[in-house]
Amino acid sequence: MDNKVEDLCIYRYQTAVETLETAKLCIENRHYKDAINRGYYAAFYAIKAVLALGEVDFKRHKDAVAYFNQYFVATDIFPKEIGRKLGRLKRKREASDYDDFYVASLDETSEQLHFAEDIVMSVRDYLEHSRNIII
Repeated sequence: MDNKVEDLCIYRYQTAVETLETAKLCIENRHYKDAINRGYYAAFYAIKAVLALGEVDFKRHKDAVAYFNQYFVATDIFPKEIGRKLGRLKRKREASDYDDFYVASLDETSEQLHFAEDIVMSVRDYLEHSRNIII
């Protein structure tokens, strides 16, 4: 594997971890909509770390998510539940970012953060155990 590809993968994964930490700070400070946003982006950056290994990139989120689901979830590299959680994160993030008068609760925000953590940790497991990448 090309060092640039692995470096990009690691960089994107580290960005996912940092963004997840930001989401946790947002929830601690009761900034629930921001926590939902950051949780989604943590998961998104994590899947982009996986896509980097195939030297695949997309400008639109929906294309990156669709590719990940087609080539990594549908093929059972990642469990189907990861694809479902990613979809829920994306929908909730879009609602909280774009819907007028959207009010996020602690419970739904905590659930979203849990989904994001599951995805980020699943990606770490894949990178370390299936791809032998040290994070």
